[in-house]
Amino acid sequence: MVQDLINSEEDQFLFDTTVQASVRDTTAELAKIHNLRHRITRLKLEGEELAKYGPAKQPDQQGIDQYSEQPVQQGPFYNMDPTGRRTGDACDPEVAKKLTQELEQAAAAASKALVQQKQPLTAAALEAAIGNIRGAVMICYPAGLPAWDFVRQCLEGREDLSGTNFGGVDLDPASATLWFAGKQLLPDKLLSEYMGRNERTRAVVKLQKKGQGPPAREPAVDADTQKAMMAWYYKKQEEQKALSQDEEDAYTHSSWANSKSLKQAFAGINSVRIPR
Repeated sequence: MVQDLINSEEDQFLFDTTVQASVRDTTAELAKIHNLRHRITRLKLEGEELAKYGPAKQPDQQGIDQYSEQPVQQGPFYNMDPTGRRTGDACDPEVAKKLTQELEQAAAAASKALVQQKQPLTAAALEAAIGNIRGAVMICYPAGLPAWDFVRQCLEGREDLSGTNFGGVDLDPASATLWFAGKQLLPDKLLSEYMGRNERTRAVVKLQKKGQGPPAREPAVDADTQKAMMAWYYKKQEEQKALSQDEEDAYTHSSWANSKSLKQAFAGINSVRIPR
């Protein structure tokens, strides 16, 4: 069966499993894929900065180089970081292209566009994409990255997300809960007890943290349909506004309302206009 996990408009993916799988194992695998997708998102954001501006500075030494009181060591491919978070000692731009390419491919492997393409995700495929990024980083920086560099921490799975936009996004595979049709699936049961025995079933499910309660219901219409409905409503509203501003007897100026139109047609003076 195929499960379509939708936690939000942007956070969704397909997962292929069997109805004989347990809810516990399925939830853990879904949570793992969920975490890997967000990990790739973080790697792409920071990896692009790494390719352009080099390794991160120590947290207590961050600052824009041009305002530094101490002389700044500049390598052959120095590129000052405008945020002051990185040293500016970038790697060879030709080598950096490999890192950028691997970041793009990893992002494509975790993209929500795969839902429309009907391509399920697997944890192994996402881990392979992260492994390729790790290899590209080693090629760019053979000496390795400092321990405080976010890219290294992310590759090692030990980044501190507290106080960031990504804080609270990851789920604990052991305690996450799975919801289907507004109901929480009990971990000790099989998927078939909730979704039937047909292996070709497609179900829309959601992941939640333990104790977070039921997820928000999906809107009755998708975003594109809602935009079309709002555009139609606005058009009708403008038409009604124009009609309300028109005079009640404005129709009398129309040719079809002229009581003498037949007589004028026979007289051949239909198109005669009297100057005002």
